[in-house]
Amino acid sequence: MADYSAQISDSLLFRKAGISDIQPISSILRMAVARMLAEGKQQWDENYPNEKHVRSDIDNGVGFVLENSGNIIAYGAVIFTGEPAYSHLDGTWLSDGNYVVVHRLAVSQHIRGNGIGRIFMLAVEDFARSIGVRSFKIDTNFDNFAMLRLLDCLRFTYCGEIQYERGTRRAFEKLI
Repeated sequence: MADYSAQISDSLLFRKAGISDIQPISSILRMAVARMLAEGKQQWDENYPNEKHVRSDIDNGVGFVLENSGNIIAYGAVIFTGEPAYSHLDGTWLSDGNYVVVHRLAVSQHIRGNGIGRIFMLAVEDFARSIGVRSFKIDTNFDNFAMLRLLDCLRFTYCGEIQYERGTRRAFEKLI
């Protein structure tokens, strides 16, 4: 997939991640994992996600960042090739065509609560629309209340549950 970037504002840029971004991204993910574990959340742990996942995302061209004045403040894997687990939904998707999915979304601990996750997700929607993709699917754990609120705010529709090796996740879709 071709490089994609979008200037969101004077200081915010949504862009494909590069190798030089691995350390700041990994730092954001480590802080997010620590926060989830401290809150007793079950979606992520000491082994997932980690630097290996970030490197793989970047190597596969799916790692994206949101940066503020050159500083990375959010990260996510933006995937247009599908998610195998989504073919076994216990429920019903809104559509059957091509879709974008985001995995491993994390916002810097230093800027959480300022709508950065929302900005990242809206940038993904714009990216998808720019290449003709009209469906956005995503899943999250039942206890990831921040993501559940974000999906509600962005008007995603709950479609059912999917199963990963690590457990059941709630699945959502938004037609864009």
